[in-house]
Amino acid sequence: MSKLFSLIFFCGLFFCSCQTPLPEAQPTKDGLDIFPDYKEVTIPHNMAPLNFKLQTSNPAILVLSCEKEQIRIDNEQGIFQIPEKKWKSLMATAKGKKVKAEVYVCRAKQWYLYPSFDIQVSSDDIDGYLVYRRIAPGFRMWNEMGIYQRDLESFTETTFLSNKQTNNNCVNCHSFCQQDANQMLFHQRATHAGTYFIREGEIEKLDTKFCDSISTLVYPYWHPNGQYVAFSTNETHQDFHLNDPNRIEVYDNKSNVVIYDIEKHEVLTTPQLFSNENLETFPSFSPDGKSLYFCSAPTKPMPESYRDIKYNLLRVSFDAKTRIIGTDVDTLYHAEKEGRSVRFPRVSPDGRYLMYTLSDYGNFSIWHKDADIHLLDLETGLTDTMPSVNSNDVDSYHSWSSNGRWFVFSSRRQDGLYTRPYLVHFNEQGQMSKPFLLPQEHPDYYTLSLFSFNIPELVKNEIEVDTYELVKTSKFGKPTPTSMRKP
Repeated sequence: MSKLFSLIFFCGLFFCSCQTPLPEAQPTKDGLDIFPDYKEVTIPHNMAPLNFKLQTSNPAILVLSCEKEQIRIDNEQGIFQIPEKKWKSLMATAKGKKVKAEVYVCRAKQWYLYPSFDIQVSSDDIDGYLVYRRIAPGFRMWNEMGIYQRDLESFTETTFLSNKQTNNNCVNCHSFCQQDANQMLFHQRATHAGTYFIREGEIEKLDTKFCDSISTLVYPYWHPNGQYVAFSTNETHQDFHLNDPNRIEVYDNKSNVVIYDIEKHEVLTTPQLFSNENLETFPSFSPDGKSLYFCSAPTKPMPESYRDIKYNLLRVSFDAKTRIIGTDVDTLYHAEKEGRSVRFPRVSPDGRYLMYTLSDYGNFSIWHKDADIHLLDLETGLTDTMPSVNSNDVDSYHSWSSNGRWFVFSSRRQDGLYTRPYLVHFNEQGQMSKPFLLPQEHPDYYTLSLFSFNIPELVKNEIEVDTYELVKTSKFGKPTPTSMRKP
């Protein structure tokens, strides 16, 4: 036993003595160019490692430290992939504190120490999963796409549904009831068309067309009680620009808003939501379920008037017990007065803040370079233009975490072509941190990927469904009949 102890002691001493000391380095005030840019960001303590690389390929050393916890990584090309086990240990120590990051770079046999930067580790949890659709950033092709879920504490990504399983059709508009993966829906278009509800593992296929006055259900939002879903119904068209930075224009010839009663299989609406005079779209409920927000613009001849279409942000009341939709309409953003067009209203879980996307015109902001995200304080009436979040390129779709301390949004700021998911911390005072790109196992992931991340949604738990039963229902399931209560 004493010999074994001596051997272990000797091996440990040998290992320690073989650790290369940090090089003698010349301090430099030069800026450190890294990708992704994780300098001075705020991250959740339950987040996967922030792997990054130097924008120049040089031998480099990364040292991450908080109190007595330290991680050191040496790499000949300046690519830093942090071991997950060591990272989790560091996060446990750094929760509610800062991690100091130091980078040493060797150029022409001389080592340089760059100015250190901090990573604030928030004690606010982020939901465990991010669900998104991966799709090529084209205009007509959907032969390869799917809906995926990413475990945010690791780099594990699993497929919810790939369209390779359903005859290469279009799958889209995944939506969850209060960030609960056990209550969700999504659409399929073309082959096996329908709206699919998954609740506690049970799968229901809904016919996508109810009557002559309603096209397919499109943009969804769940009522917090799980009994209702508000949908828009859109007659959508797209045109292409020959010489315009926005590349493509998607517009509606007709659109309305309805509320679907899941239990009664009945569609509800009112003249305030369903008219020929206006284009109503992008509905969302308040967290208490008493208000329905939506966007509306006066109907104009299309496509010749596409630049004149500007959407207002409106609100009506809704009584979940009586199923009565209010007749009084509140205007929260007046497009003609303010001069821009609004979409994607999303109220924070505490009911105080309303986040929405603005662009100069139209309602399909994911290809509008002028699109950015704003925040309305529903208590004070003040609007934050969110300069620390927005960029010079598309910043569009967004969703809150279940605790309201984080939100995710899609942006084309990296290259102008692909939408990527960015995360932001939102503290109790309504202050926002610097956005950071969703970490990947290898820093070159986004450079090499040919897919956009579409509709990023934070959810609390993993989607658990029998994929075989889902595909079987898709191909052979009989759609549930649905009626409509006329306005």
